Amino acid sequence: MPARAERSPIPPGRTLVRRRAISDVVRAAVLGSYGVTGLSAASPLGRLRGRLRAGVPGIRVSPGDGLAVDVYVTVAYGVPVAEVARQVDSAIRWSLSRSLGLDVGRVSIHVDGMTGGPFSTPGATAASSASEAETETATDASDQPRPGADEP
Repeated sequence: MPARAERSPIPPGRTLVRRRAISDVVRAAVLGSYGVTGLSAASPLGRLRGRLRAGVPGIRVSPGDGLAVDVYVTVAYGVPVAEVARQVDSAIRWSLSRSLGLDVGRVSIHVDGMTGGPFSTPGATAASSASEAETETATDASDQPRPGADEP
């Protein structure tokens, strides 16, 4: 029987992962986290890039010595923000490690606002509701006859 030919070891190669792939994994991890209602663009330029589909709005990935991830989120009203931030951090690190084999150096979570709650009414802001309430109170007070005004 002929001797088995030994395989030469495969030389180590390189794995390239695009920023878009990393951003997609981060986006899925963030939006699946408890208390997160959405992503928000960090700047007007970020909103424009999101509309042009040139990047994922609300996520900034910076490769270097260690992968740095900045995430801009909105949180549901009434949930503990610190707990949501811890959960988002954990979800990002786990997802990138599990799916892409990447170790994350820094994760920064920026909470840009809250959605829902007692001050959010559809079609009106809290400031306009407060000014309308003040106007109604002033109008009601001026329509009431003053005591002693009818007497001659």
